[in-house]
Amino acid sequence: MATTIESQTTPPANGPPNPIRPRSLSWWLKKVVTAGLVFALGLLLIVAIGAAQRLGWIRSGGGGAVSNAAAAGNQVFTCSMHPQIRQPAPGRCPICGMELVVAAGGSANLDELSVKIDTAQRRLANIETKVVQSAPVTAQIQSIGAIAIDESRMATISSYISGRIERLFADYTGVEVAKGDHLAVVYSPQLYSVQVEYLEARKSLTSMTSNALEIVRQTQVKLVDSARHRLVELGMTPDQIEALHDSSEAQSRLTIYAAMGGTVTDKLLVEGDYVTAGQPIYRIANLSTVWLMLELFPEDASRIRFGQRVRAEIQSLPGEPFEGRVAFIDPTVDPKKRTVGVRVEFLNDDRRLRPGDYAAATISIAVGPLGESYDEGLAGKWISPMHPQVIRDAPGECPICGMQLVPTSRYGYSEHPVEQPASLFVPRSAVLLAGNNSVVYVEDEPGRFEIRAVTLGPILRDRAIILNGLKEGELVATAGNFLIDSQMQLAGKPSLIDPTRAIAAQGARNTPLTFPRIHVTPIAGQTGEQLEQLFAAYIAIQKALADDKQPSETDAKTLHTLATDLAQAAELDDVARNQLTVIATHSEHLHHLSLSKVRLEAFRPISHAILTLATQVRGTNASSTLYHMFCPMVKGGAGDWLQDADTLRNPYWGNEMLTCGELIQRFPLQGHTQPTRPVPPAKEEN
Repeated sequence: MATTIESQTTPPANGPPNPIRPRSLSWWLKKVVTAGLVFALGLLLIVAIGAAQRLGWIRSGGGGAVSNAAAAGNQVFTCSMHPQIRQPAPGRCPICGMELVVAAGGSANLDELSVKIDTAQRRLANIETKVVQSAPVTAQIQSIGAIAIDESRMATISSYISGRIERLFADYTGVEVAKGDHLAVVYSPQLYSVQVEYLEARKSLTSMTSNALEIVRQTQVKLVDSARHRLVELGMTPDQIEALHDSSEAQSRLTIYAAMGGTVTDKLLVEGDYVTAGQPIYRIANLSTVWLMLELFPEDASRIRFGQRVRAEIQSLPGEPFEGRVAFIDPTVDPKKRTVGVRVEFLNDDRRLRPGDYAAATISIAVGPLGESYDEGLAGKWISPMHPQVIRDAPGECPICGMQLVPTSRYGYSEHPVEQPASLFVPRSAVLLAGNNSVVYVEDEPGRFEIRAVTLGPILRDRAIILNGLKEGELVATAGNFLIDSQMQLAGKPSLIDPTRAIAAQGARNTPLTFPRIHVTPIAGQTGEQLEQLFAAYIAIQKALADDKQPSETDAKTLHTLATDLAQAAELDDVARNQLTVIATHSEHLHHLSLSKVRLEAFRPISHAILTLATQVRGTNASSTLYHMFCPMVKGGAGDWLQDADTLRNPYWGNEMLTCGELIQRFPLQGHTQPTRPVPPAKEEN
């Protein structure tokens, strides 16, 4: 068959060529099927390669080199979205397909409280650090208000009689008048008749002879006094009555004078109007002082007090600050606006502050570590209870209202100048908050960030006060700290979500307590005597523990009673009272505990509180020097205590290790001293 086909298609040797026949359908089907199979195989190969890359089996673009480098560095790769995925080589997440990243810290030899961020990662994450600082801190409360007239310096000029206004001297609103200036003339027939009655009564009294009966004379004197009193009731001044007496001519017109100087703010009548007794004619305001009316949130209003200094910038006078003082704080909260009204008094002798103008106010509050407020300028001063701008060094009268000045201590200010204590603070952005947890990340070595749980004090607009957990001079992350926290989470280490392990590790402090400032203030009187008795009771308990003896019931009760009473003493500041509260709390059942529990559960917190107290106050009759001791071998750390001698007698170990420890600091009986172990110097900011 094949030979036959070949013979049919082969052209003759010398003849013309055979004509070209069209391809058969089977031939075309064969070509199409072959091409389709090739295309399908290629597509299948591409899909297989993509799936292998997705599953991390292969990696494009030099994957072998990266894998070798990863293996050489013993790195661990994980998914940012699914941290449970951990592989020894790079690739993609089998759950979401994201590119795997190097797990934080890899297999570097870091402890469980820190993470290592290399330079490239730090630059990409824009991580910034700032130095922990210790300095007096001032909070600022800002608000917008309007200038208003001082209501205590306003007067209404009214007519005492009914009649017709014949003349108005202050004939337009805004005119300045002085006290005693004539303002209006009122025509009144009633006034005329009373003047005639007065003159006739005086005339009758004068014409009486010496032979007149005494009772008649007394009756006439009463008639004269009654008529004179009616003239006073009708608005005549003593000078006008005296002029009437001298002229002996009744007048039907009464001149009304200004009772105070100021600016006419309202002119209520015009010439020719009829008035009734008591009807207002003018309203006058003395604008030498004005008010700024503010609305503050209750939490802000609770931090200010009478006499607080306020700076304001008036809308019509931009760039020019004015200074006033708080004159009134509303004792109630507005039920609709949920704000507290605050009134600030400003001196306005040059009349530049106009009622109705708007002002932006800033109230600066010096804040202590626990939120106390200080104003050194009002310590030991005398202030007007109506006009807080009037501040004097000695008692006297207010030149504005005539009230007696009162001591500023009535409003919570110290009787003696008080130096504002330094507060440890960090930028607000350095603190990560979640529920009751507050953490920061400290860069103790280049690139090494350690989680640190902190105890917060007041949180201000741009900074947060730290009560515990940081030291001055340390570096904290202020930007990129959320990325650091996420790396801690990926590595399975303590983070903002659960910092309990970090808190437990921080609790085991193995260094002595440090005090950035030691200034002992002598306290006189009964409070000072009780302080010395408190220290003596503590020393007795310390000596008993050093001798492996249970504290006596007498010493324990004495310590508890004195601490409870002193926690209410007005002579002590809030910091000292807080320490005394700690002592009272842990000493109540001191003599009922076992020796081991006394040492670690009660005596240790009492010692920390009384050490802090010894850096601040002593009684004026103090005679024994107190010494700060520390033992690094105490279980759980924080082995500080106080002694009245420089020979070591360890109350935590007793005779087992009686002399274990070291002398840290000798506290002065009064005055200032430098700490033996100062906090580290500040580092340069990154």
